[in-house]
Amino acid sequence: MFAVLALPAVASQNTLLIVGDSLSAAYGVPSETAWVQLLRNRLESKGLNDWEVVNASISGETTDGGARRLPDLLEENEPDVVVIELGGNDGLRGFPPNVIESNLASMIEKVQTSGARAVLVGMQIPPNYGQRYTEMFAEIYPKLSDRYDTALVPFFLDGIYNQAGLMQDDGIHPTEEAQGKLLENVWPVLKPILQ
Repeated sequence: MFAVLALPAVASQNTLLIVGDSLSAAYGVPSETAWVQLLRNRLESKGLNDWEVVNASISGETTDGGARRLPDLLEENEPDVVVIELGGNDGLRGFPPNVIESNLASMIEKVQTSGARAVLVGMQIPPNYGQRYTEMFAEIYPKLSDRYDTALVPFFLDGIYNQAGLMQDDGIHPTEEAQGKLLENVWPVLKPILQ
């Protein structure tokens, strides 16, 4: 006669997928201090151990690249929540706002069709691109959030881009010291979704 061993119950795993650019890919900072790792640490400290964070961010990524990669990422990871942190590189390259908006809309639609919730992370670009372009760019995110009823982080670099010591020498990427602030900008939006 064989003894049957009872296996411990495994908590059902939820997946949070982050599709972003260098701001989420730990550009110029140690990966263990980057905001995505700080998010993992926070989930653990809050007892939200049933969430796995998958970071599919790539430095230099555009909305077009993200939209092309997304179907495979959704299939591979079957996420419950997808954070879309893209558009900054498009803006810095002067891509037309309607193209950026269309790419992000396509991503949100794919996420929602998969059954996952989309969280859109808003960006802004420097004023030297001209008032009309910077305003049109900034409007993309709240417009899409309203249209698709997604959660929105209004501006990822809020309280960072204009503070001494929080931006790297290139003026584009946050420093290691700024990573906790990036998390604080995202957390109020993510927290109610993850709990």
